[in-house]
Amino acid sequence: MTTSAGWYLRRLSRMGPREVGGRVGDAVRRRRWRATPPDCPDATGARFTAVLPAGTLAAVPPEAVKRLVAEADRLMDGHAEFFGVPRDDLADPDWWYDPKTGRRAPSAYAFDVPYRNEDAVGDVKQIWEPSRHQYLTVLATAYALTGNDRYAERVAAHLRSWWAANPPLRGVHWTSGIELGIRLLSWVWLRRLLDGWPGAAGLFEENPVARHQIWHHQRWLAGFPSRGSSANNHAVAEAAGQFAAACAFGWFPASARWRAGALTSLERHLRGNTFASGLNRELATEYHGLVLELGLAAVAEADAAGVPVPASVRLVLLRMTDALAAVVDDRLRPPRQGDADDGHGLVVDGAGTDRWASLLATGDAVFGRLAWWPAVTVADVRTPLLAALVRPYREADGEPAAARPARRPDHFPDAGLTVLRGPGGIWCRCDGGPHGFLSIAAHAHADALSLEVRHDGVDVLADPGTYCYHGQPEWRRYFRSTLAHNTLQLDGGDQSVSGGPFLWTRHARTRVLAADTAGGVARWCAEHDGYRRTVHRRRVELTAVRRELRIRDEVRGPYRSVRLAFHLGPAIAADLVANRAVLTWTRDGEERSAVLDLPGELSWRAHRGATDPPLGWYSAGFGRKEPATVLVGSGPADGAAPPGEFTTVLGFRG
Repeated sequence: MTTSAGWYLRRLSRMGPREVGGRVGDAVRRRRWRATPPDCPDATGARFTAVLPAGTLAAVPPEAVKRLVAEADRLMDGHAEFFGVPRDDLADPDWWYDPKTGRRAPSAYAFDVPYRNEDAVGDVKQIWEPSRHQYLTVLATAYALTGNDRYAERVAAHLRSWWAANPPLRGVHWTSGIELGIRLLSWVWLRRLLDGWPGAAGLFEENPVARHQIWHHQRWLAGFPSRGSSANNHAVAEAAGQFAAACAFGWFPASARWRAGALTSLERHLRGNTFASGLNRELATEYHGLVLELGLAAVAEADAAGVPVPASVRLVLLRMTDALAAVVDDRLRPPRQGDADDGHGLVVDGAGTDRWASLLATGDAVFGRLAWWPAVTVADVRTPLLAALVRPYREADGEPAAARPARRPDHFPDAGLTVLRGPGGIWCRCDGGPHGFLSIAAHAHADALSLEVRHDGVDVLADPGTYCYHGQPEWRRYFRSTLAHNTLQLDGGDQSVSGGPFLWTRHARTRVLAADTAGGVARWCAEHDGYRRTVHRRRVELTAVRRELRIRDEVRGPYRSVRLAFHLGPAIAADLVANRAVLTWTRDGEERSAVLDLPGELSWRAHRGATDPPLGWYSAGFGRKEPATVLVGSGPADGAAPPGEFTTVLGFRG
């Protein structure tokens, strides 16, 4: 997919004067750097001192060690999977190759590489992901936990290969700041985890090539920060990576300046990306996880280096942790809201480790759990490693008094997110929040008033997910669309207007009218104006004693046609007769069921795995999709007056 001139004009229209000026400066800087490549200053005599405290590795649970080593051995055999694409070439990778399309990114000055054009570059996510070097942190962790030199030797060979293949400012790996930031964070941890290996110093601080790469990464990040309408999770990753490197690899004349600038940026963007309630402003749950991981990793570097951190940084991370504990379901799964690309800040665990349980375990170790937190039983590597570096959060150490919630919050007014809970693990997320973050709302979906419903952790009414970003525009459009969410679509259009894959030019405005989660009947009501003259209002009631969810949709204003969609999770089988669907699934060997009574004013059909156009899909992770049933009600019939109200009832049996 080639980015059109029209997209650039629409993108420009979402920028303010300051951002435009900054981007003009970036363009001038790119030209200057092309003409006069900078030289890395001498850093002979550099030392690495940010090691793990004694005894840290002994605190890693044996179960986590076993899982990690199994993953490391798989990597040693050359096997990995990135975004649904298996690879067996990781023993000796081609750093510019995309196995999905079979294309190689061109060798060119970094800012000439058209990385958004899949025809010219391939799927850039497939190329970028291995070069975050997070699979190498898994291998380095295996060395640290086992002392087996073969893991360290593989790490060293791959780093030297990458450095040789990717000289500064050459090629696709020098085009995106988030990639450089996360890669720097990985390098800090690689050096830390390899500390007991005799070749560690020769690989890093005594190696002029490594010093050259580390310096150029930091110089790039200082020169090209994400600006204005792009200052989302990318800005946090850039600042966290630069700060970590300037703390752990503070070997250069500019290190103190880079460290101070990155810390200022990190503090500003952590606050800017986070609601006061602790939820991420992008309203994309996986980016909540990414930003929290990056923030914790940055604080770990600060504490390891003895660098004071503004109290607001820890306070934001504390609120993010409490918010995560509040919104997860009974199986510790958070909402599937907005974009998700499986991005992680730091990877030191094996496959099968629960990301969200691990984050909550780390939060418990750093901040302390509250009485209402869900029980967390996870054996992971990351928690003991980070907890060994991060100073525990204590008000006595000068931190501000944090008014942590005495009871589990169910309603987050600033984020417009409400969770209704019922017996038997009934969990319902109601979306009445803003349409994403900043003027472009890059990671938002057109999902106003959508619902997610789970029973004991199983997706019953599911958010279908994201699937892709680049290269497959019809699938990107589908997974972001109103029809791909459990809400109501009028006149065949989306509630918000898309200007491209990461751009919305008009945002639906949503407001929550009522949210009462106490008592035997939990209630929520909200409305949005995305259809201009016509308002969609939705009321939801969850009655605990009947284990029943009642959804009433009201349409106030003119419209010609309506489609109401209910997307079922991939584990759900549906038997649809007229306007009643019997839903069945299995959980832990037990048969479960529910009845979905649908509005009789509409004509109902079940769709599954359609491709032209796409309809009836579920994406469990980036790059992966599978058929799933969606029930779509359409109307009105020819000549009939458009109805103004639709009632749906979901009742759980047993």
